[in-house]
Amino acid sequence: SYPIDTPAGFADRFGVSRETIEKLETYEATLRTWQSRINLVAPSTLEQVWSRHFADSAQLALLAPESASRWLDLGSGAGFPGLVVAILLAGRPAPTPAPTVTLVESDQRKAAFLREVARLTATPVEILSIRIEQAATQATLQPVDVVSARALAPLPRLLHLAAPFLSDASVGLFLKGRDVESEIADAKRHWVFECELVPSLTDEAAAVAVIRHLVATKEVDP
Repeated sequence: SYPIDTPAGFADRFGVSRETIEKLETYEATLRTWQSRINLVAPSTLEQVWSRHFADSAQLALLAPESASRWLDLGSGAGFPGLVVAILLAGRPAPTPAPTVTLVESDQRKAAFLREVARLTATPVEILSIRIEQAATQATLQPVDVVSARALAPLPRLLHLAAPFLSDASVGLFLKGRDVESEIADAKRHWVFECELVPSLTDEAAAVAVIRHLVATKEVDP
């Protein structure tokens, strides 16, 4: 098998079509062009885009329920994980329909980048340049099947942001680093939830926190 940090390795690991790989190659080229004007990713990660960003994001598509019809990505930034997930799921073979993916990114320039990649790759995705915590956002977006985020906030804050969009049937998929255990302990002071930690495919110190059945136990500080 190929290393996961090449297009061939990515295709091998995630079982995606040549068309999906071409869309991700377009994404990479656009990222490199825009990166010279706005800081989308840490410059040191630009040479490992396929593993550090694409594969890291794509692993969430493997963890989501196949029946999911609505997916919400919070603080999408340069599109990791939400836009990568949208590209992968749009290429999913029939008869499983791709979910509707909504990306929330309050930074107007990053939202413009997301729109450009979505346009160039013909990816059906909704991009909202609004703040997650505003009541208007919460009124616009009803509970969804999956909420995802990467590098947005520590877990207690992240659960506070995600809670309005999570029903009892929803799942939260949050990419987390080496501090995840202490973040879970902190979060349990305010929330009751089930959490499964799935080892990351791309970083042995990281994990995906799979959150279900989230309930607030007492007043949560905003």
